[in-house]
Amino acid sequence: MDLNITLVSVVILAFIIALIFSMFGQGGGSVYSPMLILFGYAAVLATSTSLVLNLITSVSAGYIFYRNKMIDFRASLAFVPGICVGAFAGGALSKSVNTTVLLWLFVFFLVVMGARMVYTYWEKGKVEDEKKPPRNLSAGMYALIVFFSFAVGIISGLMGVGGGILIVPFMVYVCKWPTKWAAGSSHFIISFSALSGIIGHATSHRIDIPLIAVTGVAVLIGGNLGARISMRFKARWMKAGLGLIMWVLAAQIVAKLLGYL
Repeated sequence: MDLNITLVSVVILAFIIALIFSMFGQGGGSVYSPMLILFGYAAVLATSTSLVLNLITSVSAGYIFYRNKMIDFRASLAFVPGICVGAFAGGALSKSVNTTVLLWLFVFFLVVMGARMVYTYWEKGKVEDEKKPPRNLSAGMYALIVFFSFAVGIISGLMGVGGGILIVPFMVYVCKWPTKWAAGSSHFIISFSALSGIIGHATSHRIDIPLIAVTGVAVLIGGNLGARISMRFKARWMKAGLGLIMWVLAAQIVAKLLGYL
């Protein structure tokens, strides 16, 4: 494929990915990397570029949630140390750990939790669109958040997937955050995870600045628009949409495990 056509295709797809994933508190990191690899970019280059695009998408979308006062900074900061340390550890272990079993367990989690999220579209109950997150979290909940965020960081580092796909359901069902607050806070949290990964990659190999520049503009715009659109969504639509994304990611991992990607 012609280099210019390839680059234009990558930019368009990056914009679409950012637009869709940012609606549900995701940076799109789990899709940017496979997309770049399919277009012929080296795996290491695809991973580092994906992390930068993930960061840009999260910051761009997170700003819209911030403007709408839907980020709980104090509680979100509890996730940051664990996910950063975990992501670093996962990256360091990625070459020495057989991730096949972990990937199949991750697929199981995505399928089951995705089904739970999709089911909420038909589930009748309290309307949460105007709810606020819990004002105070117990010491036990903070401890659970630190442990969970560390585990998410390790999974992200080992498998190269965005942590938001795990963080949002955890916030909604365990921490009892409203869906939109969970999405906004997720953007804030995964921006730290992506930044940690970028620093790690920058110390070991070259980052393609021209590729990042052109695709970065696309995801900056896409992430901003996606977050704006999500403000008009009902909570149950966001949950169902996130569930579908989890199923797509599960299918993508299965295809990789079976050798189709």
